[in-house]
Amino acid sequence: MAALNYAIKAALVIAFTIAIVFPPEVLEGKAMGSRAPLFLAPAVVVPLLASFRRWDPYPHTADAFLALPFLLDTLGNLFGFYDEFPVTDDVLHTVNWIWLVFAFHSFRFRNVHDRRDAVLLGYGFGALMIVLWEIFEWVVSEDGFGGAGALSLTYGDTVGDLALSSTGGLIGSLVGVSLLGPKRMARGH
Repeated sequence: MAALNYAIKAALVIAFTIAIVFPPEVLEGKAMGSRAPLFLAPAVVVPLLASFRRWDPYPHTADAFLALPFLLDTLGNLFGFYDEFPVTDDVLHTVNWIWLVFAFHSFRFRNVHDRRDAVLLGYGFGALMIVLWEIFEWVVSEDGFGGAGALSLTYGDTVGDLALSSTGGLIGSLVGVSLLGPKRMARGH
């Protein structure tokens, strides 16, 4: 998993380098320079925490799952998918929250081996993250967030994003607990 983690991080840095240094026309008005700190932060948060907490083994799985949604969103913009295929935003709201909740469970199951409340905790984490994300988008839409240019959001878009991301969070939690959680002990053992 380490190689995949490093590949995701490298691809994210390369994508932002292209977007900022050699921006294609499709990125006009997308404020990639303003997005860079927020989108690159997950790529450095885990390594920083790991160095301070001296995590052993290093959580490559959780680290990769945390950075992947930001890479997918960045590539969606870089390749013009948001403009060419309007459904891209809806698909990525669902898919990216699956990965985000996988990251949550990857971190959680490093230290907790009880699955009983895991699905609801993961789902709640995903729901909280989309609420915070939509608040961030609202702030950007109100004042342009440091000259980034205001977003033109609608109530329908916001509610749709909440529904799609929450659904992705539920899927991510159900599948994540199954794949990433501790395996159930066989009866009688």
